[in-house]
Amino acid sequence: MTWMTIGAIVIGVILIFITSPTSALVEWVLSKFTPQPKLDSKDVVVSFNGTDLEEAEKDRFNDYFNKAQFLERNHIFPGNENLFLQPETSIIPYIVKVKNRKKEMNYFVYISEDHIEVVKQWKKKVTAFSIKSAYLQNFTVANSLTVKA
Repeated sequence: MTWMTIGAIVIGVILIFITSPTSALVEWVLSKFTPQPKLDSKDVVVSFNGTDLEEAEKDRFNDYFNKAQFLERNHIFPGNENLFLQPETSIIPYIVKVKNRKKEMNYFVYISEDHIEVVKQWKKKVTAFSIKSAYLQNFTVANSLTVKA
């Protein structure tokens, strides 16, 4: 009889956690599926036009990127990955290399005056999405160069 009571209590606790999980668990599960994860400055190398940004600029860029608002995901059809990785544009991208434990990801951040396009490359997977950040656009408009076509 006591085993049935203990079993009922354990099943009840498990059902409570399943039906109303803690906010930490929910945040962890959602972070696994977010297209724009929060980046940690110590795991990131940001380069522009072949040169790495200084530590203060890198931290500021990373902060602005983390605070950016996700707008929409751009669909990439199989076979069109190179059109996103190497687009024909006059905008020089910021290349963000993230090395976290076993993961190595590259973000190509194309910033124009009206929007920001991000292309994420992880192994052979390529995803693209748009973000909005006035701070990031001001940062790049003030500090970036464009190639004359």
